[in-house]
Amino acid sequence: MQRRREEQALEIGRGYGTVKRVLDWIIACALLIVLALPMLLIALAVALDSRGGILFRQIRVGRWGEPFVCLKFRTMYETAPKDCPACSLRDADRHITRVGKFLRRTSLDELPQLFNILKGEMSLVGPRPLIPAEENIHRMREQNGVYLCRPGMSGLAQISGRNELLDWEKVACDRYYAEHMSLRLDAKILWHTLLRVITGDGVCSEKKGK
Repeated sequence: MQRRREEQALEIGRGYGTVKRVLDWIIACALLIVLALPMLLIALAVALDSRGGILFRQIRVGRWGEPFVCLKFRTMYETAPKDCPACSLRDADRHITRVGKFLRRTSLDELPQLFNILKGEMSLVGPRPLIPAEENIHRMREQNGVYLCRPGMSGLAQISGRNELLDWEKVACDRYYAEHMSLRLDAKILWHTLLRVITGDGVCSEKKGK
């Protein structure tokens, strides 16, 4: 059954994967041009708000289970614990900067991942990249062929409940996406992501890292 799922995902990848990669590159380039000034202003706000770098770099698990450096605007103080999900921290809010709270609420902290997309490390849509320390869900992803596709800025699990989902439910969403990846599904996920960003529905609870 596992081998059959992988074969199906690879078959889909051969048909849509190339188109998806081209669309990712074009859209990421367009967004970086349009958002150049807002991103510059965000960078300035992060720098003025607290000590530390403008960007937060964190090792995440990518396609085929290979590690890569995921980029975000820094939203936490330098003293915050590293390499662990923010949702697992006790009183996580005290580690988040003033600007960081706004960036997390609006998901603007994710914008530097457009550079990850240009490099081919991420996609606009796909399973959210894990921190290596999240071993339980990492093992389940390996067993379910999730790493056959690139991680995304947003994914099916993120529009289906985020941290309200149990780990196996998140993996079930990720597996479904890997097996049914298509332009129509990507468009649906992006649309619902936009709605969630506008309404702020569940945005902060899922953020990880600085």
